[in-house]
Amino acid sequence: MTVKIGLLVLAILFSVMTGYVSAETASNGISANGIPLPKLSFGVDSAKGPQDIAVSLQVLLLLTVLSLAPALLIMVTSFTRIVIVLAFIRNALGTQQIPPTQVLIGLALFLTFFVMAPVFGQINDNAIKPYTAKQISYDKAYDRAAEPIRQFMFKQTREKDLSLFVYLAKMKQPRTQADIPTYVLIPSFIISELRAAFIIGFLIFIPFLIIDMVVASVLMSMGMMMVPPVMISLPLKILLFVLVDGWHLITRALVMGFN
Repeated sequence: MTVKIGLLVLAILFSVMTGYVSAETASNGISANGIPLPKLSFGVDSAKGPQDIAVSLQVLLLLTVLSLAPALLIMVTSFTRIVIVLAFIRNALGTQQIPPTQVLIGLALFLTFFVMAPVFGQINDNAIKPYTAKQISYDKAYDRAAEPIRQFMFKQTREKDLSLFVYLAKMKQPRTQADIPTYVLIPSFIISELRAAFIIGFLIFIPFLIIDMVVASVLMSMGMMMVPPVMISLPLKILLFVLVDGWHLITRALVMGFN
């Protein structure tokens, strides 16, 4: 659905740009080829009934959800752990801005879509399709959409982190997962993901740190103190990472860590 909306928006923008290019030949909204050009207009009018007010509130709610969508994508999916681990890899290699940040973010996004595909599939089958077919109400669709995401977060959240936020929220001791509200589950999931990402990052740093120490010791023993160790260690670290097929191993470990 998101892809269809994006393609529709791109088609509208392309049509608008084409209309601007051919503005000199267009007249009264009709192009030189006789094809009507789209016209976008926004305005505020007085409501003529409760239905108009309801539609306006729905549009406002939709815009609010769209503005929060990036934060939701980052905080309730596997994106946080993946992007932090990829950043650790770049820092451990010492390659400065290689790979570029845009590449790391893009890779993290596509890996997130891959990991979350079963969850998104459940949401589409159990919530979106029945709701668009008018088989269930909005509240029922929301509950069905939230359940797969909650189950995903519960699998990745430590009980210790969950207990912390239950205590901070001054709640009664929950007996089941259904007793834990989502606003308690999300921060618990986030700090659990941060902890897992830093553990993986620490393990990634160890072999590269050993290479740096060995190179520095060899240079000192040879009396080459004016040679920066990074000049020697950087090619060795890149070579080691390529020989062990580092991207394959890291991607495999990240994806399997969510199963």
